[in-house]
Amino acid sequence: MRTYDQLFLGGRWTGPATTDTFEIRSPHDRALVGTAPKASKADVDRAVAAARRALEPWVRTPLAERLRLVERFNDLHAARADEIAELITAENGSPSWFTGWTQHNLPERTAAWLKTAREFAWEETLIDEAGNRTIVRAAPVGVVAAVIPWNSPHSAALVKLIPALLAGNPVLLKAAPETPLDAMVLAEIFAEAGFPEGVVSVFAADRDVSEYLVTHPGVDKISFTGSTAAGRRIASLAGEQFKRVGLELGGKSAAIVLADADPKTVAEGIQSATFANNGEMCVAHTRIFAARERYAEVVAALAEMADGLVVGDPAKPDTFVGPIVRRDQYERVLSYLRLGVEEGARIAAGGTAPLANPELADGFYVRPTVFADVANDMRIAREEIFGPVLVVIPFDTEDEAIRLANDSGYGLSGGVWTADAEHGVEIARAVRTGTFHVNGAPRHGNAPFGGFKASGVGREYGSHGLAEFVEWQAIAAGR
Repeated sequence: MRTYDQLFLGGRWTGPATTDTFEIRSPHDRALVGTAPKASKADVDRAVAAARRALEPWVRTPLAERLRLVERFNDLHAARADEIAELITAENGSPSWFTGWTQHNLPERTAAWLKTAREFAWEETLIDEAGNRTIVRAAPVGVVAAVIPWNSPHSAALVKLIPALLAGNPVLLKAAPETPLDAMVLAEIFAEAGFPEGVVSVFAADRDVSEYLVTHPGVDKISFTGSTAAGRRIASLAGEQFKRVGLELGGKSAAIVLADADPKTVAEGIQSATFANNGEMCVAHTRIFAARERYAEVVAALAEMADGLVVGDPAKPDTFVGPIVRRDQYERVLSYLRLGVEEGARIAAGGTAPLANPELADGFYVRPTVFADVANDMRIAREEIFGPVLVVIPFDTEDEAIRLANDSGYGLSGGVWTADAEHGVEIARAVRTGTFHVNGAPRHGNAPFGGFKASGVGREYGSHGLAEFVEWQAIAAGR
C-alpha cells in the first residue's frame, strides 16, 4: 500500500491545507491500494502563485536547458516504467498488458517531443518586397493547467506537460481522484529531475476544486482530457475569461467494414480498437458498420472474438479485459446493456449476466458485449458508453456507410476495413473525424491527434501539439 501525506506544489513537497484524502481501492477486489492528499482551493492558490513567480525566469531559460531537464526526466521516468504500470493497474483496473505497453512506449513519445522542440520554428524572419523585416516568434502562452483523466493517466499527463514545459510554460497537473497515487510518483520524478522552483505542480482534487483551478485568474491556458460534458463546462468557463483552451474529449467512433474485407481479420483488429483498456478509451471503435451481404459473418466473427477474451484480474498477464474503474460507471455500463435490449437490439455476445468466476465477485466486471441488429438512431449507437461494448449496424452502399459514420455528434477516431487500402484512403477522406485507420494501420507518433465536432478543440502531438502552448507574436522591425 502507498501512502502520501504531502502535495507537490511549485516544485516542493508541502503539507496540504486540509486533512482530506483520497482512499483508493482496487476495482478488482476492493483492496486498499493507498491514500493521497486531496488538494483544496488554498493549495491551488499556492501552486498558481508559485507558477506565476516562475513564469518569467522559465521563459528566459534557454531552450537547451529546458531540453536537458526533460531528457533527465525521461530517463528517470523510463527507469520506473514497470513500477508505474503495476500501480496504475491497481488503481484503475487497466489490464497489465495495456499499462505495460503504454508505460514502455512513453519514453519514445517524450523523445519525439524533444526532437520536435529542436526542429520547431521558434522564430523566423519575413522580408517584404521593400526589404522590411517582420519577425515572427513563438512566445509561451503562460501558466498552464493540465487536467487529466484516470483511464491512461501518464499518457494523458505527458502529452500536456512535456510540450508545455519545452515551450517555456509552468504547468499545474491536476490528476483524477481515481488515480492520485501514480500522479505522486510522477511528482517524485519531476523533483528528482531538478526542475526550477514553481515550474511544476502535481496534485489531485475533486470537481469543485478542479473548477476553481480552471477559473483561477492566474491560469492562462487549460489543457483538458475527459468527457464531452466536462469539456463543455470548461469551454464555457474559459470563454468568459478569454483563456486559451485545448479539449480532448469523448468519441463514438465508427469502423466501416466493406464487403471485400475478411471478417476474421476485422475481428482481430477490432479486438484492440474497441476492447483495449476495458473499452474505457475515448478513441474506441464502438460503432461497426458492416456491408449487409457480409453482415451475419461480421457479427459472428466479432461475437466469437468477444466471447474468447479473457476477463479477470487485471494484474494477470493473460487477462485482456479487467474491471470497470468505479461502481457508478459499472452500473452505468450495465444500464446501457439493458437499454440496448429495450431498444430492440440483439445481444450476440456478452450481456448483463454476471461472470461465472467467483474470484471476481467483488469486482466491477462486465462481459465484453456485441449488439447486433442495431439502428444508428438507438441510444446505444449514439452515446459514449465507455466500457467493453460495441454495436454492429448494416449498410447497403458505401455512400450510406459514410453518411451513417458521419451521423454522430462525435468525431475523434474511426477506421475502414477493405482489401483495397487505397480505396480505404478515399473512404477516410469522406469521414469527418480527427484520426482514421485503414485496416488498423498505426498513426505516426508526430501526426496531430484530436477531434472534430463534440470530440474536442485543438490538437496534440508533433509540431501541431507544441503550437498549442505558444502565442504567436509579429514584430515589424523595418529594414
